[in-house]
Amino acid sequence: MAKTNPFDFIQQVRSEAAKVTWPTRKETMITTAMVFVMVVLASVFFLVVDQAIGWGVSKVLLGFGG
Repeated sequence: MAKTNPFDFIQQVRSEAAKVTWPTRKETMITTAMVFVMVVLASVFFLVVDQAIGWGVSKVLLGFGG
């Protein structure tokens, strides 16, 4: 691998960083809100599934024991 001197490396990093399209504040806020919404939906889904599986297992175990 070819070695690059530090000055050239910094120039390359700056030129690559200039090519980045940064999101606007509004886009960032919308994306953050959507992440929170998806987290809440996933949490509710897994809570319901966990409760249903727990209920089913308790019915099966209590059904065999009684």
